[in-house]
Amino acid sequence: MAMHLRGVVLPDDEVRDLWLIGDRVTFEPVPGAETISDGGYVLPGLIDAHCHLGIARGGRPIESLEQARTLARADRDAGVLALRDAGSPYPYPQLDDDPEMPRLARAGRHIAPPKRYLRDIGVEVPAADVAAAVTAQAAAGNGWVKIVGDWIERDAGDLAPAWDADTMTAAVAAAHAAGVRAAVHTFSEAGVEIMVRAGVDSVEHGTGLSLDLIDEMARRGTALVPTMINIATFGGIAAQAEAKFPGYAAHMLALRDRFPEVVRAAYEAGVPIYVGTDAGGGIDHGLAADEMLLLHEQAGMSAVDVLAAASWRGREWLGFPGLVEGGLADLVVYDSDPRADLRVVRSPSRIVLKGRVLR
Repeated sequence: MAMHLRGVVLPDDEVRDLWLIGDRVTFEPVPGAETISDGGYVLPGLIDAHCHLGIARGGRPIESLEQARTLARADRDAGVLALRDAGSPYPYPQLDDDPEMPRLARAGRHIAPPKRYLRDIGVEVPAADVAAAVTAQAAAGNGWVKIVGDWIERDAGDLAPAWDADTMTAAVAAAHAAGVRAAVHTFSEAGVEIMVRAGVDSVEHGTGLSLDLIDEMARRGTALVPTMINIATFGGIAAQAEAKFPGYAAHMLALRDRFPEVVRAAYEAGVPIYVGTDAGGGIDHGLAADEMLLLHEQAGMSAVDVLAAASWRGREWLGFPGLVEGGLADLVVYDSDPRADLRVVRSPSRIVLKGRVLR
């Protein structure tokens, strides 16, 4: 049965009528449609542009498809109706077309240097095999690959690039040759510089960004997914590492402390920024609203731009059309205006995913 909604539709900021026919949106009246919402503020469903459905609490790979479903439901029930899995050690392509699951943009497994990443999470390869691993993981995902750009180098006692610049540039080229986009995990100054100049499509975290690199990202249109919730955990990481790697610990704290200003500078420079939590492992799912508030309160993004990063603009970036004629029937409704008080995003009054009313 067709459904009907009326409310202030964002980003247009107009009171409009929407009709949902199956999994599609139309502005053409549909006689006999059931009205499911009248009033409030209607947005395209939210996104989490950096999460991991294949990683369980504690940082270990999940062991079943049902675990992935459970994690995705936590996001879905918070109004997050599209996810980008930024690397999964557990394959779950069966969920791509599951009507109860959020829309999924997926990378395959992380591509990491040997013995320098989270155990059992990535495909660990030497420099000579990186490009081939990228090609293989492009086929395992549905539009993305995830490259580990840096991690702690224990002999040096601090962060260091995963491979040399030529290897990482070839990795990005291999991703593009395979028809997918490349995302890079990077904390360090050296790692992020290599990957931005290599032409990576999105920088994940990006704590080491300089003003010059931010300008370069803006020029190239390179996206930033800051995962500010994740960066807030650096204090715990530093405390664990302090005794054995004091230089690394101090570096992580310095990166954490300067990060809000890094994100603010990227925002002011016009770098495309999208909402991602890094859920999976140490971060719970369903916290996109918390990340949105951090971007607003700490990094100075306007409420409207945060909403765009988490909704219509983020969905467009991931390839999931919003509330346009013929667009996808994913939406959230809020009783009051989230532009006036962003905390409203914690409490959607109506959630519709793939044309099905969830709340």
